[in-house]
Amino acid sequence: MAERADRYGRAIERADGRDFPFWDGNPLALRAWQWVVIVLACVVAINVLSWYPAHDNVQSLVPRFLFTAIPLAVFIAFTRGRWSRIFQRTTGRDFLTMVLFAIANIIVTFIVGVIVKTVFGATANTAANGIHGAAELISFYVGTAIQLFGEELFTILPFLAVMALCHRLGLTRKQAILVAWLATAIWFGAAHLPTYGWNVAQALLVIGVARLVLTLAYIRTKNIAVSTGAHILNDWVIFTFTIVTTGALL
Repeated sequence: MAERADRYGRAIERADGRDFPFWDGNPLALRAWQWVVIVLACVVAINVLSWYPAHDNVQSLVPRFLFTAIPLAVFIAFTRGRWSRIFQRTTGRDFLTMVLFAIANIIVTFIVGVIVKTVFGATANTAANGIHGAAELISFYVGTAIQLFGEELFTILPFLAVMALCHRLGLTRKQAILVAWLATAIWFGAAHLPTYGWNVAQALLVIGVARLVLTLAYIRTKNIAVSTGAHILNDWVIFTFTIVTTGALL
């Protein structure tokens, strides 16, 4: 299959003819104000996740669900039945891609994390702390899976919004992808500033670089299920390692 001139090579984008939805009016053109509302819904959602008064992982199921549901509901309302275009049929090849991107992300973030910790210091992620009993453990894994899908929506919907803005400004498809890829990595890293004690280097470099890798999974497949799967595998491996090695269940 011949490569289109406005696509990145096969190392980045599969030669399968798939394209990102909505950014250029296909299958539906969203108005600028609708993209703004979608991004604002993401802002509302992250604030609900951050400030909802939950005291354990069972109670945290509510804000984690709302974090995912709020932007998805707005997106569904605006895309008039075509919202599922952010997904594709998930094949065995896609499951392998999830695993490969999860492994790549763990390796890259470990290397970047060591460098940042050495130079700037680092704050530990306490998400896996304080888990007591089976109900807490199950709620933790179910809740984090829901939240991580929400984090993909929190990234991919603004990614498409930035691409749409770039298209309106006359940038090429390649330029739009690059701008959206970098902008949403900064956006995602900045959202993690409170999690890491407002350590700018840790949030923007470690988390931002991790986001670049995970977003590449979406860029490659045009399937948010793949980037979500890679994200869940990545975080569950890290969380499980933390739980096992620190005795978090005790």
